Amino acid sequence: MRLSDPLRGASARFAHLRSAGARQAADWNERMLAQAGDGTRRGTRWGRSALAAVPAAVAVGALGTALAGGALAAGFNITHQPFTLTSNGVSGTGFGAIVNTPAVGEADGTTSTRTGMTRVGFSQARLAGLCGIVHQRFAGVPYSLLLTAGQKVEEGSSGSFTPDIEAKNLYLQATDLGSRGATRLENTVIGQSADQVSVAGKPLSGAQPGAFGLGSAGGEGGASISLRGLVAQAHDAEIAGSMELPGLNLRVVPGSATSC
Repeated sequence: MRLSDPLRGASARFAHLRSAGARQAADWNERMLAQAGDGTRRGTRWGRSALAAVPAAVAVGALGTALAGGALAAGFNITHQPFTLTSNGVSGTGFGAIVNTPAVGEADGTTSTRTGMTRVGFSQARLAGLCGIVHQRFAGVPYSLLLTAGQKVEEGSSGSFTPDIEAKNLYLQATDLGSRGATRLENTVIGQSADQVSVAGKPLSGAQPGAFGLGSAGGEGGASISLRGLVAQAHDAEIAGSMELPGLNLRVVPGSATSC
């Protein structure tokens, strides 16, 4: 009795927490659906605020259910902290990139613009698999949220690749973005003024006149890029158009994962 009573109590508390978390997640999703329907919000974002009121396992479980039912609203966030995105390769057209200093959330709830970052956009992008890793702590315990889609992303991959993910109007905001292998640029102006760089006919947000940019040299399709083995330390990922994610999977693992 001395052992079973605390266990029964812990089980009841966990069941209550899971139920409360699921209700919060459902309420959140209903609000997002309502906002998406009023025409004031476009795109899907990862990266600016936390589902802090719900434990990670509950949040991911509810998110997975929403995805399976096709009911997930356009627009959700994960964390104030940077996260890692990797892919076996990325090829894109209508490519543009600038250096800017976006507002970044601090641990104390304030924002600052002290961090220089690269903002990259593609009007059309094709990725060979996707692995996203978010590190968080809950009740002092470290865990990792893993998002995977498409083919398995091979750690250290830098060779040829075959894309299996399609995206339109994809944007990344990152402190570090590069490739493990060869990168090929075509029809690109290196050193173009940031305010002159456009993706899908629009300037990249945060662009300042005279700041560094990579833009199109003109012509059909604009600038294009091919990266083998994409690695990015990102603060924000936005899909302003659409994205096909075959085999999308979200899961939580203990500790600080370094690969999917």
